[in-house]
Amino acid sequence: MPSTPRYRQIAEHYLQAIRADALQPGDRLPSLRELMQLHGVSLSTALQVCRTLESEGWAEARERSGYFVTRPRRLKIVPMDEPATDRAPDPAQFVGIHEKVSAFVTQRRAHAVHLNLSTARGAPALYPAEAMRNAVTRALRQHPELLTQATPSRERTPFREAVAQRAVRVGMALSPEEVLPTHGCIEALNLALRAVAQPGDTVAVESPTFYGLLQVLETLGMRALEIPTSPQTGLSIEALELAIAAYRDIKAVVVVPHLQNPLGSVMPDAHKARLAALCEQHGMALIEDDTYSELLDAPAPARALKSFDRSGNIIHCASLHKVLAPGLRLGWINAGRWQARVEMLKYAQSRSNEALAQWAAGGFMASGGYDRHLKQLRASLRTQRERTAEAITQHFPPGTRLNLPPGGLQLWVELPRQLSSVAVFDAALREHILVAPGTLFSNTTRCDHYVRINCGLPWTPALEAGLRRLGEIVCAQYAAGAVRAAA
Repeated sequence: MPSTPRYRQIAEHYLQAIRADALQPGDRLPSLRELMQLHGVSLSTALQVCRTLESEGWAEARERSGYFVTRPRRLKIVPMDEPATDRAPDPAQFVGIHEKVSAFVTQRRAHAVHLNLSTARGAPALYPAEAMRNAVTRALRQHPELLTQATPSRERTPFREAVAQRAVRVGMALSPEEVLPTHGCIEALNLALRAVAQPGDTVAVESPTFYGLLQVLETLGMRALEIPTSPQTGLSIEALELAIAAYRDIKAVVVVPHLQNPLGSVMPDAHKARLAALCEQHGMALIEDDTYSELLDAPAPARALKSFDRSGNIIHCASLHKVLAPGLRLGWINAGRWQARVEMLKYAQSRSNEALAQWAAGGFMASGGYDRHLKQLRASLRTQRERTAEAITQHFPPGTRLNLPPGGLQLWVELPRQLSSVAVFDAALREHILVAPGTLFSNTTRCDHYVRINCGLPWTPALEAGLRRLGEIVCAQYAAGAVRAAA
């Protein structure tokens, strides 16, 4: 891949200063002469720097005065509406997502994908590969038996200790023995649902929600009851109260309180407290998927939903898959009053997790390197989200909406209502661009004109060109729809 042009490197330098609030709207940028002197570049390069910042909405030229910081163009996008919460939810149904996911996977495999925007995952370069390699080597050097000795299910590993120590920051009090390692968060959710519900039972979920959860429910033969969810504050407690009145047999509620997938919403602490009390009052297990909280841009760690638990009614599930090492598939669960049952189910389902990953990951998590990595990861993702949002603002058709979440790996984009996300998916895939159509994230039709777009890829000219082309594809679909409507 060609190296980043010098003008782009300098422009990025000033963008970082703007995003860090070192330069604020109204501040004057260095003049062309000052840019030439500061960075040792030619007049044409200095001019390219200013024009790049201007074209992307971060600067404006004022006659005889130079360039000044301005608000980015992305702020002109209209945010998404709040969901309706004053009517009874759609009927609970046995989930039918497998067919949609199978079609998605089959079509993806039939085309070469040059730009994958469909995942909620960071690029490998965002993770500390060298540090993790050293952590694995160190663990094997100190404990060579890790590869040849079976792992006792109750062994007090550095991983369990590190999770318990970090839990204090988010309001939980766990002993290492209460942290059960799992094969990612998806196994933790499987175990949680099997512990609290049976085939045929109804489970309330956010709408839209991660299609992997819908797949789990379908595999387990459970019914999904979709609860409207705000792009700002998460699952609507008012809508859940209506659902409880209509369906008195809800066994569990599953939520992602921090950077919900796909919306990116963050549940306020007051909502968490209300939700915890409501579920306890009605005897419904509350399952917390806390996969993304470490990616939240906030001055302090977000308080876990589990921290509001007073009776063991909240099951906490999490993972390192998005934040540290996607290749490890290392997660964990604390199941409250169902802990013994979950441990038994885990033993029957997959036995103990292998020890090497726990020793390596736990050792790194206990070091200062982990928090330094998280700080850098959040900064990189913030830049990537903002630039992706800017590209969508610039290249997608009128009527496009999105909320820029305070962290995370994806944007949930609302297209003009007459557009079909499946048609956009098909047209983009023909040009080797992969997006996740909104139809994957709900069993209803309410998400048919949404797409989820990944922000985990470092910004490059190729990515910029790909997003521009995707915008052209969406605009073409929009124009074709207008022609059909006129006809």
